[in-house]
Amino acid sequence: MGVKDTLKVRVKSMSFEAQGINSYELRSETSGDLPAFTAGSHIDLHLANGLIRSYSLVNVQEERNRYVIAVNRDAASRGGSRFLHEVLRVGDTLAISAPRNNFPLAEDAPHSVLIAGGIGITPLWCMIQRLELLGRCWHLYYCTRTRQSAAFLDEMRSLSANIDTRLHVNFDQEPGVTMLDIAGVVAAAGPDSHLYCCGPLSMLDAFERATAARPPHTVHAEYFKAKEAPAAAGGFTVVLAKSGKTLVVPTGRTILDTLLDAGVDAPYSCMEGVCATCETRVLEGIPDHRDLVLSKEERELNNVMMICCSGSKSEKLVLDL
Repeated sequence: MGVKDTLKVRVKSMSFEAQGINSYELRSETSGDLPAFTAGSHIDLHLANGLIRSYSLVNVQEERNRYVIAVNRDAASRGGSRFLHEVLRVGDTLAISAPRNNFPLAEDAPHSVLIAGGIGITPLWCMIQRLELLGRCWHLYYCTRTRQSAAFLDEMRSLSANIDTRLHVNFDQEPGVTMLDIAGVVAAAGPDSHLYCCGPLSMLDAFERATAARPPHTVHAEYFKAKEAPAAAGGFTVVLAKSGKTLVVPTGRTILDTLLDAGVDAPYSCMEGVCATCETRVLEGIPDHRDLVLSKEERELNNVMMICCSGSKSEKLVLDL
């Protein structure tokens, strides 16, 4: 997404949510309504240091006057979370994208099982608030290293008097605590239950293995990081149908790298195939899919791809750009 397509918001407040986690309330610079969103949505932040980063919305979707995100201060930060924690201040303005949802909530499911690891709680907390409003049945399994690093626990416990029957918290580094048995949680879920997971790669890998035999439409996962390296072998041609440009993708560069090097204003954000900002229609050719957004069925159609990380299995790709 180019800067010309963004919205301008101002940081109205910042709050401490847990050890290493701050939340940021963003309001329209014009005091008008912001674009609507649904539970599971994220927005892209265009930061003053030149980075673009995606963060899940955590407030209730009925609110149109604000967006709220929560950001973990990642020790391995490439500059995004560090900038937000150390540089951003109340009153600052930001350019953001409109909300996008690659992790939608099945609101009509009879039962929802949600599994969160660390900052992966952010989209699931938004879902829980929506499920509560709809009066739907849900259970949350929330894993953090310590009690001090668990965000939104107080807010969850204030939802109802019997919340402890639906909220299961696991503090992995506390004495005597064992890791969550994800396979056991999945096995105990009814056949009509929808299961959601967001967290570190190890948790998501275990979730994928445990849910492999379940109907695909009942299994939902969101990744914050790529599982594999982007396709950078190069050696193929990309034809841009709208502009008429033909570009050769060299070894060591992705399709997106090549487009940007050529001055093409292609949309992008995460650069890892997890946010879908760079999703592009494929008019001809066979992509080498490396993203974590498309389902197996969607990949097999080969009619869209994430150009930030995916390559080509054919000598030529024709893209709708």
